[in-house]
Order: sequence, then C-alpha cells, then structure tokens
Amino acid sequence: MRNDTHNAFKGLGVALVTPFKEDGSIDFPCLGQLVERVAANGVDYLLALGTTSEYPTLSPDEKDDVLRCILDANAGRLPVMVGLGGPNTQFMIRKLDRLAAFDVDAILTVTPYYNKPSQAGLVAHYKAFTAATDMPVFLYNVPGRTSCNLECPTTLRIAEECPNVAGIKEASGMMKQILQLLSKRPDGFLVISGDDLLTLPLMAAGADGLISVMANAFPAQVADMVHHIMHQELAEARRIHQKLVPLTIDCFKEGSPAGVKAIMTAQGSIENVLRLPLVPVSDKLQQEIQLAIRN
Repeated sequence: MRNDTHNAFKGLGVALVTPFKEDGSIDFPCLGQLVERVAANGVDYLLALGTTSEYPTLSPDEKDDVLRCILDANAGRLPVMVGLGGPNTQFMIRKLDRLAAFDVDAILTVTPYYNKPSQAGLVAHYKAFTAATDMPVFLYNVPGRTSCNLECPTTLRIAEECPNVAGIKEASGMMKQILQLLSKRPDGFLVISGDDLLTLPLMAAGADGLISVMANAFPAQVADMVHHIMHQELAEARRIHQKLVPLTIDCFKEGSPAGVKAIMTAQGSIENVLRLPLVPVSDKLQQEIQLAIRN
C-alpha cells in the first residue's frame, strides 16, 4: 500500500481553510473557488478538514458538507486526503463509517490530544485505528497543539506494525527527531513537512514534500519552491523561500488559520471571519501583512 500512495502524496498538499460569511455560515462558493485556484496553480493534492479548516468548530453535518464541496469542486483532478482525529480511539473508529460515503484517497490522523497518552498508548491507538480501515493512513505529529510528541522509535514501530500507515506529517519542529526519522524510515514511508518555514531544510535533507498553510494564499509560489527542491534546483528554491519568509512568519504570529485568513483577506479572496474561540489577527499584524504583501 505504501508503494500505491507514494507518488500521490509526494510534493505539495494544501491544508484548505474553511471560508465563512459575515454571519459565520460556511461560504461554499468561496470554498469551491479556492479549490479551483489551488488546483490550477500547481498543488499536487488537497487536505480537507485539517487543522487549518477549523474543523473543531464544525458540526458533523458541516464537515460532511465541506468535504462534499471540496470533492465536487476538485472533480477527481487531485488526490484528496482528509483529516480525522480525536482523543477517543473508539469514537474515531466509528467515524470511519461516516467517511465511507466519500471518495477520498487517504486519511491524516493527528495524535490524540488532551489526554496525553504514553508512547505505548500511541502505538495501541494507531494499531486499533488502522486495523479498522483499508485506507492509507498518514500520522500527524504536532505536539505544539496536542501536548503529545510521537517520538521517532514510536513512529518506526507503527510503520513496521501497521502496513497501511503510508507516512507522517511532521510538524513538531524538532529537527533532530525528524532527521533521525528520515535516516531510519522504511522504504516507501513518506515524511512530509507540516511547517511551511522549515520545508526547504527538511526537503533538502530528504523529506518528500509539504502540507502547506501558505499555499492557500500563494499556491503557485509554494508549488514552485517545492518542485524546485524535488528537482534539486536549490538556488531557485532558496530564492522563492526567502521571498516567502517574512509573510510566513507573519502568518503564524497570532495563530493559524487566523494569519493565512488575514493574508487572503488582504488579497480579496475571502472574508476575514473565524469561529470562536478563534478571532482575526490584531489590527497591527493585519497592517504588517498588508505591507509585506506590497513588498
């Protein structure tokens, strides 16, 4: 299964935002336009209902509607990965029945959050979850959000014992850990950057691509950077990376997806609306973002 999914999820994926209207309802036409824009600008695959989608604020029916809108707009052009995570293993397994109604290509599943399982607990969790589905599964390690780090030996054990685990989105920011994983991973196991800012060094060290927040706003530029790295054209990749650095830093100063929505609002592509407890960035940061875009 790893060989089947290896090429589909190399390169650039975009973690799609959920556009909202001023009244807080989902702006489905805007979401469809976003899918069209990123698909036309070099993105290799889509991530629906990831962290950037504000999925914890969406009802189960809204999640279905968002996923359906993305699939309809995509019309089979690009592979689609869908986020499915939570702190309750059995509840997550039950969610698989609902997901079966949708034609998606892989699942991205974050480490259980809040209850802080041990490494043994993480192994047991992923073994139970992956045994309940035949779909390719990608692990998602983002301890800054979950307070739970998926350590390298644990990832390698899961990769060995769970044949449908196809790779990992690594957003720990722990370079030593990620480099160790890159050196020891089994054949066909993808390591994907989950951090826009670290993508150049990680891919230069052997990572297979990026699941990007910034690609919502700059799909062509981020795609060019990722593809230049894949083709060993590092000088050109560095040029694009350096241009994107100031806005990428601004994008995450006050949290995600508030930053990228502020950028997209400045571009005129969405309304600057988030659902509580998330709020738009400060006026000061919005001004900095507008200046950085002009520059």
